[in-house]
Amino acid sequence: MQKKVAVSAQTRNNWWIDFTLFSSGIAVFFSSIYFLILPVGGYQGGRNPLYGIIILFERHTWGDIHIWGSVAMLAVVALHIPLHWSWIVNMTKRVFKIVTGQCKSMNARGKFNLAVNGLLGLSGLITAISGLYFLLIPGASHSSSLADPRWLFSLATWDLIHTWSGVIMIAIAVLHLDIHWKWITKVTKKIFLGIAQRPASLPKKESAKSP
Repeated sequence: MQKKVAVSAQTRNNWWIDFTLFSSGIAVFFSSIYFLILPVGGYQGGRNPLYGIIILFERHTWGDIHIWGSVAMLAVVALHIPLHWSWIVNMTKRVFKIVTGQCKSMNARGKFNLAVNGLLGLSGLITAISGLYFLLIPGASHSSSLADPRWLFSLATWDLIHTWSGVIMIAIAVLHLDIHWKWITKVTKKIFLGIAQRPASLPKKESAKSP
């Protein structure tokens, strides 16, 4: 007799949120690579000989993928953070106690995990803020005919902030995945085994014929 695979509702919800975050992150990752390879500016045959080249999709389609993938990521992160809020609060309190000498230092793995999560959160926040700048501020676009709004920084500076904070975020996200890979594979296997074991719905009984 095959043993049933049980996954708690909280674990299942966490998995689906993480899966949606990962899926939207993949869309953002590949669109980001596209814009890194084919930067804005120049003209065909001139300073930017790759201008107008099509890789799977046209440039404006890649732009839509990047924008809406990023919006989806922000929406999922808004759900992801509250689910792990108790961990965030506890670890913040523990770090504060360590700094003030109120408790012993945590182990090396705990420090590493905390550093990875902290860098991921910080780089993600900077990437999100700079991305919202390009999305919401009038004229904050290389294709815009409006003058550079120069909101806090120049357009070129915002572009550099967004690019390199995004690169750091992606690198740290890969490390984050590696740290939690065992949990990911274990729960993913249980989720799909549970779906496979789900019994097929029984056919409805035919209503009794009238005599």
